[in-house]
Amino acid sequence: MNLTIKPGREKSLLRRHPWVFASAIQPFDSPIASGSTVDLLAPNGSFLARASYSPISQIRARVWTFIDEPIDKEFFRRKIKAAIEVRRRLQVEGRSDSYRLIHSESDNLPGFVVDQYKDVLVLQSTTAGSEFWKDSIADILVEETGIQNIYERSDVDVRELEGLKPITGILRGAISSLQSPITNYEYGLKFRVDLEHGHKTGFYLDQRENRHRVGELAKDRDVLNCFCYTGGFSIHALANGAKSVLSVDSSADALALLEENIAINSLPADKHTSLEGDVFQLLRKFRDENRSFDMIILDPPKFAPTAAHAEKASRAYKDINLLAFKLLRHGGILATFSCSGGVDAALFQKIVASAALDAGTEATIIEHLSQAGDHPVSLHFPEGAYLKGLICVKG
Repeated sequence: MNLTIKPGREKSLLRRHPWVFASAIQPFDSPIASGSTVDLLAPNGSFLARASYSPISQIRARVWTFIDEPIDKEFFRRKIKAAIEVRRRLQVEGRSDSYRLIHSESDNLPGFVVDQYKDVLVLQSTTAGSEFWKDSIADILVEETGIQNIYERSDVDVRELEGLKPITGILRGAISSLQSPITNYEYGLKFRVDLEHGHKTGFYLDQRENRHRVGELAKDRDVLNCFCYTGGFSIHALANGAKSVLSVDSSADALALLEENIAINSLPADKHTSLEGDVFQLLRKFRDENRSFDMIILDPPKFAPTAAHAEKASRAYKDINLLAFKLLRHGGILATFSCSGGVDAALFQKIVASAALDAGTEATIIEHLSQAGDHPVSLHFPEGAYLKGLICVKG
């Protein structure tokens, strides 16, 4: 099936951006099955790209290739082998036994996320096209990695935009061999990971290098880790000699895994406190109690999945950063992050600067942080740069 792009709307495809919105496509009559392959043609009829089609999503087509080549099992095998080779060159295994193997558009496989946790792959399918090819992809992953066990975590909200229902469960392998939680190693530290119910695919692999770096800065500091989840930053801080760590999260289950992580790493439990509760409310409570810290880590959930949510998200980011600046001692460090695709790096920095201004304090950025290298960003797909981080020192 051929889809013709409206005049002037082919420019993004010529720049190799992989998304085509419904408004960019000229009207057509024949129905197209969800996930099937279509050719995208310029107004003059010339070939632009080959893509998967979604009859429901506003992103109506997602490009597989800008070359006139077949979309078949061997096509996906080449893409997967290329992604595996990139990770091999990164030598991630020297730092962790878990990493992202396929990163959607940035690996030229829109809708596919695959994380490797030692001898288990966790696959997430988020689009009509990825759902159409999911079984073929799973077969290729087993063949190319030698890993027999694949667990599916296609339970994210964005599937609704594609008309897809959430799916979780064993995709390949035997149930008995997919015990969860599993143990993940990172920079010599151990982390228990719940593949079935944990955030994302079980762990925030994209923060690996940032956890290590923030941990290095935590020595001899009183640390407050907000939205701590299972304690990635807390464990690194304790391992690097933090004076004390207070970890705050709204999930009792996450905090239970955090305590387990402290135990399996033989870290000093007397230097750590877990606190269940709403971070916004607790930060205000700490402010009213005149509490203070040498380091505060803010790694909140995604406040703005799209640009349409940016205004509301900006207020939330400003609130927590303002409170953090008030709680920081002179010379204290704020490690603050945003994983919201709707808030770019420039806007995030403006939000943090505004928070410091309203807190009546001076602050200096000493480092910019981003997602780990196994979560690459295509030059043609800037939306892939979703994780932004700043390390600031309070003056």
